[in-house]
Amino acid sequence: MKKVIEGSHAVSEAVRLARVQVMSAYPITPQTHIVEALSEFCAEGLMNARFICVESEHSAMAAVIAASATGVRTFTATSSHGLALMHELLHWASAARLPIVMAEVNRALGPGWNIWMDQSDSLAQRDTGWIQLYCEDAQEVIDTTLQAYRIAEKANLPVMVVLDAFFLSHTHEPVDLPTQAETDRFLPPFKPRISVDSRPAANYYQMAPPACYMEMRRNIQSAMESVNGHFENSETEFHRIFGRKYGAVEPVYCDDAEIIIVASGTAAGTLRQFIDDKRNQGEKVGMLKMKMFRPFPTPLVRKYLENAEKVAVIDRNFSFGAGGIFAQEIKAALFNHDRRPHVFGYIAGLGGRDITAETLDEIHTLVKSADRPDPETQWIGLKNG
Repeated sequence: MKKVIEGSHAVSEAVRLARVQVMSAYPITPQTHIVEALSEFCAEGLMNARFICVESEHSAMAAVIAASATGVRTFTATSSHGLALMHELLHWASAARLPIVMAEVNRALGPGWNIWMDQSDSLAQRDTGWIQLYCEDAQEVIDTTLQAYRIAEKANLPVMVVLDAFFLSHTHEPVDLPTQAETDRFLPPFKPRISVDSRPAANYYQMAPPACYMEMRRNIQSAMESVNGHFENSETEFHRIFGRKYGAVEPVYCDDAEIIIVASGTAAGTLRQFIDDKRNQGEKVGMLKMKMFRPFPTPLVRKYLENAEKVAVIDRNFSFGAGGIFAQEIKAALFNHDRRPHVFGYIAGLGGRDITAETLDEIHTLVKSADRPDPETQWIGLKNG
């Protein structure tokens, strides 16, 4: 069914279709529309679910951790400082191997206070053991949220579905909305591997002494290593039912490109048109869209970037004292690889600033004219220098 909806409600519709049983969230701009719609679904009887109202994002994550531990399908959503407040419990959710799905609407961290697009909030959680999937448009938001449950429940790890503030969360787009019957074919009822139960009585989540803690951490990594397989299986089945697939990364004209520009989120949409325009002008330029950030898809990154002469990475984030985070990860992925193109890092679009065709043209011109990357990350579009 075709429907015009905003990006936030794309999440809400997918959560409804996934037959989530327990939700908890605390409102924070720009994710509030997601949980407002879900609370209405519950109140109107469109979902057979419990919506738990809490006093903070920390409590919201605590609530879904407890619910997930009992073996029900759960959901929450947050942004920015709400996600930062959850940080402690994000570690708990992954270490407890709970398949929670959370929508994370990328928003800048303060101060100064800024409610607009910036990836620093989600990328600051990159070491918490959560799978991270970044979306380009509302259709991808729906499809990724549904796939997130399937992946989470196979790997027994939580998943963060990430979408851009306002550029996506508050923009209306036409989408193909799956039917409930189609969704049920793709996403069967949740059958937990382990769930808290008083019969038989048992202790859960106890102290982990040195004799077992290290093995527990290695098991989390083993689960992360299984995610690529679960992702591919999920996409294969999703494509069979719905006719759509995305890939952990998406290469566009990477086979013969001398320069490949890497982007994620809604910036990838603008980059698509820019790449087509440049190709029509005879430029050998390509694009690599990054959907999966955790686990980092190193083999695919190597495969699609190895033949380029230069790679330009656009980061809507910054790790102070280090540089753009996607650029760091791509450099690390290529470091021990036989074929290593020069990787140029660019910071653009922080705090909701537009990444336009002019922005992309400036980046392309800089890369094309340089023999080697500058030692310092380049900031694009700064005012007053």
